[in-house]
Amino acid sequence: MKAFEDLPGGVATACAGFLDHLAVERGSARSTLDSYSRDLRRYGKYLAEAGVRTLREVGAGHLASFTAELREGTAEHAPLAPSSAARALVAVRGLHRFAHAEGWVETDVAREVSPPSPARRLPKALPVAEVLRLLDGADGRDVRGLRDRALLELLYSTGARISEAVGLDVDDLDSDERTALLRGKGGRQRLVPIGRPALEAVQAYLVRGRPVLATRGRGSAAVFLNSHGGRLSRQSAWNALKSAAERAGIAGSVSPHVLRHSFATHLLEGGADVRVVQELLGHASVTTTQVYTLVTVNTLREVYATAHPRALRGDT
Repeated sequence: MKAFEDLPGGVATACAGFLDHLAVERGSARSTLDSYSRDLRRYGKYLAEAGVRTLREVGAGHLASFTAELREGTAEHAPLAPSSAARALVAVRGLHRFAHAEGWVETDVAREVSPPSPARRLPKALPVAEVLRLLDGADGRDVRGLRDRALLELLYSTGARISEAVGLDVDDLDSDERTALLRGKGGRQRLVPIGRPALEAVQAYLVRGRPVLATRGRGSAAVFLNSHGGRLSRQSAWNALKSAAERAGIAGSVSPHVLRHSFATHLLEGGADVRVVQELLGHASVTTTQVYTLVTVNTLREVYATAHPRALRGDT
């Protein structure tokens, strides 16, 4: 109760009761209780400044204004990041839900309050020049190099997930049609084209690399084999990419998913329709694919800012 002693009596009692409930009945961690205490104290002060004495007086307008305050900040508080604002609203919603369950209020006015949407994180994509350096990092001079070069070329050429690439069987490849049959999430299958450089790398591996690896195993149908002749694991495929990135001198974290992001981004930058890219990636909804359009818009904005004569003078 001490943390809320300067708040209106009814609000302070509700906040203290809710924290006690979390501590005793839910067994919440001390860090959680401390965070909730800070968030509820801020909410209580907001209500006090609005002239609200008890939770019975809180309306939807109060909650909307408090949500906006979290997002926009005040003279006393800086704007919160979406994740912090969401945590504060979770505390507020919990308080009102608890008060309703205890019979202190007739309705739970916070029930329909949604937390702010988190900022959309743009996928990381490598520039084309870095992708080419990465591919060259798997030099193909021995059996393992042939395999790794074929794997990385295929990942970038098709946009396959790493699980789809290592799941490929030899019969899934059609060199005449230059296609690969990928098995994606939920058992969905899709036929994707393979670029000529990737097809040449795969064929070089199938002729000069895979037969050597296959003699060490028991006749696996997998395209990509490990040193024992079995199907290559996702972790081993990731390690192949990591090693190639290190040899290419590419800084930062490079994962198989980065090649998938690069595939999509470079297609869109080259003028591909977003729905075509959706099909190639195997996304069930175009909404998932549209995040890549944000990347290309940013690229266009950068080009405009550096190339347009009026932008150069700041006269946008």
